[in-house]
Amino acid sequence: MDLEDLEVYKLAMEISDEGWKIYESLSWQDKKVLGDQWITAIDSIGANISEGFGRYHYLDKNKFNYNARGSLFESIHWLRLLLKRGKVSKSQFQSLEVKLKNLAIKLNNYIQSLRKLKNNNH
Repeated sequence: MDLEDLEVYKLAMEISDEGWKIYESLSWQDKKVLGDQWITAIDSIGANISEGFGRYHYLDKNKFNYNARGSLFESIHWLRLLLKRGKVSKSQFQSLEVKLKNLAIKLNNYIQSLRKLKNNNH
């Protein structure tokens, strides 16, 4: 399997693309205050999944998947602040929130599947 075939990676990339559309619409000040941290967290989800995919040992793989999950929840935090401060519409918020929560479930399942692979091989 290639990284591009991994469902959690594809979903992370889709979320990142959607996040960038919102980020680009922010003013310079909004980007500086919260947008930069938000887009960094969103982009970090896929980056960590990718790095973990390239690791050999399941513990090493999951270390990066846990980092991806942390970035995912950080992204939700910043998205909530963007909504609270009127920087994204309710529909933009809801669309991304649903995708991020769906990714959280799929990422947890992916982490669990790597654990099961380890247990089945020993």
